[in-house]
Amino acid sequence: MTTTVWPRLEGIAYGGDYNPEQWPREVWDEDVRLMREAGVTMVSIGIFSWGLIERREGEFDFTWLDEIIELLHTNGIAVDLGTPTASPPAWFFANYPEARAVTKDGVALGFGARGMVSHSAPAYRTAIARIAGALAERYGNHPAVALWHIHNEYGVPVGEDYSPAAIAAWREWLQEKYGTIDGLNAAWGTAFWGQHYEEWAHVGAPAAAPSTINPAQKLDFARFTDHQLRACFITERDAIRAHSDLPVTTNFMANQHWGCDLWAWAQEVDIVSDDHYLWAADPEGEIGLAIAADLTRSVGGGKPWILMEHSTSAVNWQPRNVAKRPGEMARNSLSHLGRGADGILFFQWRAGRSGAEKFHSAMLPHAGADSRVFREVVDLGAKLGALGELQGSRVQADVAVLWDFESFWAQDLEWRPSEDVTHAERIRAYYERLWRDDITVDFALPGHDLSAYKLVVAPAQYLLTQADAANLTAYVRGGGTLVVSFFSAVVDEHDAVHAGGFGAPLAEALGAWVEEHLPMREGETAGIRFGDTTLTVDVWAEDLVVTTAEVRATYDGGPGDGKPAVTRNALGDGAAWYVSTRPDAAGLQQIMTAVYADAGIVPSGTPAGVETIRRRGDDADYVVVINHGADAAPYETTGTDLLTQEEIRGTMVVAGGDVAVVKEAHHPH
Repeated sequence: MTTTVWPRLEGIAYGGDYNPEQWPREVWDEDVRLMREAGVTMVSIGIFSWGLIERREGEFDFTWLDEIIELLHTNGIAVDLGTPTASPPAWFFANYPEARAVTKDGVALGFGARGMVSHSAPAYRTAIARIAGALAERYGNHPAVALWHIHNEYGVPVGEDYSPAAIAAWREWLQEKYGTIDGLNAAWGTAFWGQHYEEWAHVGAPAAAPSTINPAQKLDFARFTDHQLRACFITERDAIRAHSDLPVTTNFMANQHWGCDLWAWAQEVDIVSDDHYLWAADPEGEIGLAIAADLTRSVGGGKPWILMEHSTSAVNWQPRNVAKRPGEMARNSLSHLGRGADGILFFQWRAGRSGAEKFHSAMLPHAGADSRVFREVVDLGAKLGALGELQGSRVQADVAVLWDFESFWAQDLEWRPSEDVTHAERIRAYYERLWRDDITVDFALPGHDLSAYKLVVAPAQYLLTQADAANLTAYVRGGGTLVVSFFSAVVDEHDAVHAGGFGAPLAEALGAWVEEHLPMREGETAGIRFGDTTLTVDVWAEDLVVTTAEVRATYDGGPGDGKPAVTRNALGDGAAWYVSTRPDAAGLQQIMTAVYADAGIVPSGTPAGVETIRRRGDDADYVVVINHGADAAPYETTGTDLLTQEEIRGTMVVAGGDVAVVKEAHHPH
């Protein structure tokens, strides 16, 4: 069933961050004229303007904000109204120096950047509620406002805070979580290295110490930090709710910032939104883009979402800020659209002349309206204007990849068997294989209901609770196909190794368990014999004890020589695969081909570099076909290309670097 996220806006939202306070008044009229030329329908304002709204504590001046909101409204442009709480003003730090964030080394962070405040400081909590409430009271019923935008990119650049306020809140959080000091000692395993506590007042934050700090303590501090950030969001949201019932969001950074558990955050927002920027060093940034878009849609339960920020060309904060090539901006934007976004917005509308982001690209660049970038912005606006009927349609997937922030936090702690093993690399490797096979993916938690998926992939599930392991086992027994990669199901929720050894909670599902990890030396490779071929592997091997599984590949050389490497275990109506090493791309392709056959999944066979994403509406399907390659590519369809209005009966050709959006009759799912 299609649903809209826009109670006051039709079609696909288009626009970006707008900072009129950085420009003379006469520029505003030019901006609005050019916005209309570009097809802009919504802009985000006020996100970094606390000091210009509340000039002194409790003294508000809304004059300029009144004027710009009216100007935008008169010109038919909706407002995503920000609360400016990511950057408190100078007076706040002068009045409340104790509210500064403190690093683990004890350094209090000063004014002059952004995000340098303690999220646990009572003065900050009071101040954010006051300004959010004042904005909502004034603009909560204004017809221009379509959306509330709280804060900006929570946890960036300051997440963990070691200030006195944070430590006091940390102790309260621990007492609520564990109840007794004995409960905390048991969970943290404080008998190790003589870390036993008798008093809550003795429990500190995991700041600088002579050696590696208790990993269970650090894992809990990551959870606490996420909780404190989210509590600030809830404070502002509730202050707004007292005056306005418009939807509320905050911009996530899916797949680019790991400090917030977006599964939990998505439960608190009305609409999920995301900021995504290509990593310039990645020659196939479109794959990372797809991961971020799929993750954003997934944490929101599959509902339409908003791309709140991306860039028209280069960003300004990477080591080498590579400009986007002609057509790349449209491909990026329409990939997000295909993966469920009902809003395509940028940072920012007009390139700023001053400040730290003056080299960041914009919809209206320094070169002005007579520029390639602006012409592409206008063209994209026209394209999105023609695609309004996609609003509210949804993406459906047959494959889920497990994505668990708490597991990632735990795996990232010190003293692991090999620094070459990272969750980000394994997720990218498996997702990339699925992407190249043009298979649409959802992300999920191991405790979710997975029964709708033909295939579930666990590339990096280092932390796995007994309950979640039981859920995965039941999924297999019920007819699902599960693939588990190495270094999984190693520890429980307290980062303690599972009783029974590595992989013990999944031993029934996998028909195997791990006696010992066998990481390889830097640069070392080995082989595994898979069918009639030998596949190259590196980084990791395991001494795998097989119980009921069938051995599908055996180590050929390396520390696991002669031992099982890849197994398949039949359980109930399903099957579970275990891949105990890191195959290269070609090897992973061969393994996953066998897995697809098990799961009843047939890759679409699209040419290399071509991705297709299907959104399902009430009356039709919409297929976004993106050709990232240089050569023209065929696509078989019966339908209408909404960008050209061409009727297709058979083969359409998508030029190199181009995009088509085809309206088709409903496709069986």
